[in-house]
Order: sequence, then C-alpha cells, then structure tokens
Amino acid sequence: MSSNPGCLTVSYGQFEGAKRCPIMLGTSGYSYTEWVDSGFYPPETKTQNMLELYANAFSTVELNYTWYQMARAEAVARMVEKSPPHFRFAAKLTRTMTHEREDNWREQLRLYRDGIAPLRKRLVAVLVQLPPDFDRTMGNRQYLAALLDGLYELPVAVEFRHASWAVDSVFKELERRKVTMVTVDEPELPGLFPTLDVVTNPDLFYVRFHGRNTRGWRSGNMQKKFDYDYSSEELQQWCQKWLAPMTQRAERGVCYFNNHVRAQAPKNAQRLYKILTGSV
Repeated sequence: MSSNPGCLTVSYGQFEGAKRCPIMLGTSGYSYTEWVDSGFYPPETKTQNMLELYANAFSTVELNYTWYQMARAEAVARMVEKSPPHFRFAAKLTRTMTHEREDNWREQLRLYRDGIAPLRKRLVAVLVQLPPDFDRTMGNRQYLAALLDGLYELPVAVEFRHASWAVDSVFKELERRKVTMVTVDEPELPGLFPTLDVVTNPDLFYVRFHGRNTRGWRSGNMQKKFDYDYSSEELQQWCQKWLAPMTQRAERGVCYFNNHVRAQAPKNAQRLYKILTGSV
C-alpha cells in the first residue's frame, strides 16, 4: 500500500475541459479478507485493524455494512476514532429502505439517522442505492420523494439502476433538492441506467466504478459481477470523456471502486490516483 494525501486535485490542462477540483478516491467497503490474500493488506491482518491500514492509502470509503444491517452509533463511532481527521465516509442506506421497502421504513429511517450520527462532519453523502427493478412508476416516484424528504438536512446521493430514470425531469427535481445523482460505470446492458456526466448538485459529484464484466452481470453471481480490472487506458479515457466535464460543474467529487474481487478495487483506485496526478 502507498499513502496519498487527504484529497487529490485534477490539474489544469491535464484533461481537456477539466478544472482544478478536489477529488477523493476510495473503494466500496474495506473489510475483505481476500484483500489480505491479494496483498493489499499485510499477511495475517485482522478485520479490526483493516480500517486504520486502509486510511493510510485512501482518503474516503463507502460503507457497505450499513446496507446489509442497520447502522449502530457505537460501531460507527469506533470507525471515526480509528480514522485520521481528514478521512471521510459515504454510508449506504440500509436495504430495508431501498431493496426490501418494508412498511415500517419511516421507523427504519429514524434508526438509520441515529446510527450514522457519529459521522457528523465526516459524512460525504448517504448513498441511496436503488435496485434494478425500481423503475420510474408513479408509486416508486412517490416513495423516493418521501424517502428524500425523510433524509432532510443530510447530504444525499442517489444511484439509479433502471434506465427509466434517465430523463430531464428527474435531473431537475434532484437539482431542486440539491441531491447528487451518482454517475456509474458498468456494462452497457439493456435496461441499465446509462453512464452520464450530469451533475445535479454543484457541491458534489459522485462516481461508482462497478466494472465492465458483462457476462458476470448477466450471471447474477456477485463475485463474477464485480470481477473486473480496469486498465490504465480505460481509466484515462473515462477521465477525458466523463470526469473532466463533471469537474466543471461541481466544487468537489468522490470516486469509489466497487470491483472488490481479488483487491482489484484498491489497485484500480491507486491507478486512477496516478493518472490524475500525472505520475503514470
């Protein structure tokens, strides 16, 4: 692992159309035992020590655990204590409010807000990660609006997976709410939300790199789905086509790699760091 500063800056002129814009890099999750075997963490690293080691290499992390289970203030406080002052967190909204959509979601939302309270000024955004079957029906539009209302006064980013949400009226409503729409890099498959450089919040753009394993996405197997290694050429092209325009429209940005299999996510994040700093 190699250390980097709390944020990195895209230099003027490095990519045509880019402006000087702080961009924090990280991965989706940090607690993977396979990252020990893959060499990102030193041999025999214990789970409880991973965040401190991770924070030596990256300036931010997207918390996966808050999607699988309700955030607990005690656990979140320990994460804050183990990380340096410059370190920032994004926290996924729990699946009971996005994928399962339980009837008591308002109570779930209250518990979630209490659980992430220790993040305070360390919070980049709450990530509302919506499932592929969450299409733009009237019922789903009303549910999402109510959910965003319930997240008032928190920074929020929304990731759509269904292509039906890629319309101007959605972008304008997110702009009105100052909610960040997540830009995704993923396989170009029918029905999936496309890669867009639309920025709906002038304070923040938010990028998630899922990988381009088309066969893996079609298989439905989670390991195969996120098994992908971005080349330097792919990341350079992505910066030129998508990242540079977004730096013109927001004050800062975050990029998270979700291709966690065999520690490809941290490797690719470090590769992007080198590209953005001109050290490749």
